[in-house]
Amino acid sequence: MNSDIALARDDFTELVDPRRGSVRASGHLTAQAGDLLRGTVLALRSDGHPRVVVDLGGVYAADEAGLATLEAARTAIAADGGTLLVVRAPAAGGR
Repeated sequence: MNSDIALARDDFTELVDPRRGSVRASGHLTAQAGDLLRGTVLALRSDGHPRVVVDLGGVYAADEAGLATLEAARTAIAADGGTLLVVRAPAAGGR
Protein backbone atom coordinates (compact mmCIF):
# COMPACT_ATOMS: atom_id res chain seq x y z
CA MET A 1 0.00 0.00 0.00
CA ASN A 2 1.44 3.37 -1.03
CA SER A 3 0.78 6.12 1.48
CA ASP A 4 2.39 8.92 -0.53
CA ILE A 5 0.19 11.95 -0.91
CA ALA A 6 0.52 14.32 -3.87
CA LEU A 7 -0.42 17.97 -3.47
CA ALA A 8 -0.22 20.60 -6.21
CA ARG A 9 -0.58 24.35 -6.50
CA ASP A 10 -0.23 25.92 -9.94
CA ASP A 11 3.29 25.01 -11.08
CA PHE A 12 4.39 23.45 -7.78
CA THR A 13 3.85 19.88 -6.62
CA GLU A 14 4.61 18.06 -3.37
CA LEU A 15 4.81 14.31 -2.95
CA VAL A 16 4.54 13.62 0.79
CA ASP A 17 5.56 10.38 2.48
CA PRO A 18 3.95 10.65 5.93
CA ARG A 19 5.52 7.38 7.09
CA ARG A 20 9.06 8.62 6.51
CA GLY A 21 8.49 12.29 7.19
CA SER A 22 9.67 13.39 3.78
CA VAL A 23 8.56 15.64 0.94
CA ARG A 24 9.66 15.65 -2.71
CA ALA A 25 8.92 18.98 -4.36
CA SER A 26 8.89 19.94 -8.01
CA GLY A 27 8.15 23.04 -10.02
CA HIS A 28 8.77 26.69 -9.17
CA LEU A 29 9.31 27.48 -5.48
CA THR A 30 7.66 30.87 -5.01
CA ALA A 31 6.46 32.51 -1.79
CA GLN A 32 3.03 30.88 -2.23
CA ALA A 33 4.56 27.45 -2.90
CA GLY A 34 6.90 27.98 0.05
CA ASP A 35 3.89 28.57 2.30
CA LEU A 36 2.40 25.27 1.14
CA LEU A 37 5.70 23.48 1.70
CA ARG A 38 6.20 25.08 5.12
CA GLY A 39 2.74 23.93 6.21
CA THR A 40 3.48 20.39 5.07
CA VAL A 41 6.85 20.34 6.84
CA LEU A 42 5.39 21.66 10.09
CA ALA A 43 2.55 19.13 9.89
CA LEU A 44 5.05 16.29 9.51
CA ARG A 45 6.98 17.60 12.50
CA SER A 46 3.80 17.86 14.60
CA ASP A 47 3.02 14.26 13.64
CA GLY A 48 6.12 13.25 15.59
CA HIS A 49 8.90 13.13 13.02
CA PRO A 50 12.11 14.37 14.72
CA ARG A 51 13.66 14.91 11.27
CA VAL A 52 11.81 16.05 8.17
CA VAL A 53 13.51 15.67 4.79
CA VAL A 54 12.68 17.97 1.88
CA ASP A 55 14.02 16.95 -1.53
CA LEU A 56 14.04 19.91 -3.91
CA GLY A 57 15.60 17.98 -6.79
CA GLY A 58 12.53 18.55 -8.96
CA VAL A 59 12.45 22.29 -8.31
CA TYR A 60 13.63 24.05 -11.47
CA ALA A 61 13.45 27.57 -10.05
CA ALA A 62 13.21 29.21 -6.65
CA ASP A 63 12.83 32.84 -5.77
CA GLU A 64 14.24 34.40 -2.62
CA ALA A 65 10.82 34.56 -0.94
CA GLY A 66 10.25 30.83 -1.48
CA LEU A 67 13.65 29.94 -0.04
CA ALA A 68 13.12 32.35 2.87
CA THR A 69 9.84 30.59 3.71
CA LEU A 70 11.67 27.27 3.78
CA GLU A 71 14.33 28.76 6.06
CA ALA A 72 11.57 29.96 8.40
CA ALA A 73 10.33 26.36 8.59
CA ARG A 74 13.86 25.21 9.41
CA THR A 75 14.05 27.76 12.23
CA ALA A 76 10.64 26.75 13.63
CA ILE A 77 11.51 23.05 13.61
CA ALA A 78 14.90 23.69 15.24
CA ALA A 79 13.21 25.74 17.97
CA ASP A 80 11.02 22.68 18.63
CA GLY A 81 14.07 20.40 18.90
CA GLY A 82 13.75 18.88 15.43
CA THR A 83 15.75 18.96 12.23
CA LEU A 84 14.81 20.00 8.71
CA LEU A 85 17.10 18.45 6.12
CA VAL A 86 16.91 20.05 2.66
CA VAL A 87 18.57 18.13 -0.14
CA ARG A 88 19.27 19.17 -3.74
CA ALA A 89 18.19 22.79 -3.23
CA PRO A 90 18.34 25.15 -6.24
CA ALA A 91 19.91 28.58 -5.98
CA ALA A 92 17.63 31.61 -5.76
CA GLY A 93 16.42 32.56 -9.23
CA GLY A 94 16.64 29.06 -10.68
CA ARG A 95 19.28 26.75 -12.09
